[in-house]
Amino acid sequence: MTYIEAVEHQLAEALKGQNADYIEARLEESRSSHIAYRGRQLESIGKTTSVGGNVRALVRGGWGFVSFNDLGELPGKVEMAVKQAQLVGHEESKLALTEPAVEAVEIPETAKNPAVIPLAEKKQLLDEYSDAIWKTPRIQTSTINYTDNHKRTIFLDSTGNHITQERADVALRLVAVATQHGEVQQVGVSIGGRDDFSAMLGLQSKAEEIAKRAVELLSAPQIKGGEYTVVLDPVLAGVFVHEAFGHLSESDFVYENDRLREIMTLGKKFGSPHLNVVDTATLPGLRGSYKYDDEGMLAKKTYLIKEGNLVGRLHSRETAAKMNEEPTGNARAIDYRHPPIVRMTNTYIEPGSASFEDIIGDIKEGVYAKNWYGGVTSMEMFTFSAGEAYMIRNGKIAETIRPVVLTGNVFNTLKNIDAIGNDLDMNQGGGCGKGGQSPLPCSNGSPHIRIQRCLLGGK
Repeated sequence: MTYIEAVEHQLAEALKGQNADYIEARLEESRSSHIAYRGRQLESIGKTTSVGGNVRALVRGGWGFVSFNDLGELPGKVEMAVKQAQLVGHEESKLALTEPAVEAVEIPETAKNPAVIPLAEKKQLLDEYSDAIWKTPRIQTSTINYTDNHKRTIFLDSTGNHITQERADVALRLVAVATQHGEVQQVGVSIGGRDDFSAMLGLQSKAEEIAKRAVELLSAPQIKGGEYTVVLDPVLAGVFVHEAFGHLSESDFVYENDRLREIMTLGKKFGSPHLNVVDTATLPGLRGSYKYDDEGMLAKKTYLIKEGNLVGRLHSRETAAKMNEEPTGNARAIDYRHPPIVRMTNTYIEPGSASFEDIIGDIKEGVYAKNWYGGVTSMEMFTFSAGEAYMIRNGKIAETIRPVVLTGNVFNTLKNIDAIGNDLDMNQGGGCGKGGQSPLPCSNGSPHIRIQRCLLGGK
């Protein structure tokens, strides 16, 4: 029996008989490790464990939230959350109903759980990746950041939910930086996995590849800025749909912003009939997947755009009730220190029927943009940096160019997608940030897509 299992009955009893419209509690045990390199040097390495929990109470539309890492005096912590909610509540409580669940969700026995891999073994593997990067001349520096986390949570609420969930997450970022005659170029790759360390294995060739590409970019030309026909690979297209559109579909943003509510009107046409955008936590093996969200809501598949029209958005139980829409199971918290908020899970563009050759075949002059480096969004406007780029000439991939910056209005860009590939791929690297909770494990993806009249920055 784990520590949190030893006190869950006490907490369940403390939830009973409270003067609240709704009350929930979460207990959590986690084990994490991290390894970071800067250049050839090991910068930090370590393991941490944590135990804690929280109580959240709803009274007259107001929330009280108490988090703790001392599992003693649990009844007092429950009462404190209720009193906080009573101080701020002044309207009717609204919360979507859910069928109570009593279930334990475990990591598959076949998975290579990162929590049981010795830290020395993880370091040895990353040493190999560091050596692979530094094989290439003109590499100036590199960074390697590895993290993993194994977590067991117990969720209880006043409606009868009693859910135990176990999950593990693993993520790795490799970056190579090359310099020559004052020029600096970098190339990176992000890799992640759910419940299974196997995604971290066998990446020596990938490490060598990013180093060679960084050096290659030192002599690559920069294109002239302007509008181009642009083809995005599944990684960059997935980042685009997550950052530029997915966050606009999180209903707490929509509910709280009059302008966004007007923009994100259900039924509005956002693209051609072949455009479908989905968010779902139901796909096995992806970093954003789970069976129940952090409010005990069963995960489901939610179409955000279907056949070019806006048909849905992502909800917590409260936002669904306030907007008179169906709950979607998208309330997530990064850990017990935070309350759940509306977050994406696995967000992607569904595949079409075009091959990659079909997509580029009739482009006289265009740009093929791959991977990601960074970017910013502000409402419907976005700016993203590709990780690498190539010219497309007469239907063929031609010379390497400096990574490009894409900018524009997300809704105009969605309407300008005129070809969608048949090669859906999910990007498991990175993590999502919102409301001070980062990095939350998510996945995003897409097939190759073609965008007409896409604005690229250049010289």
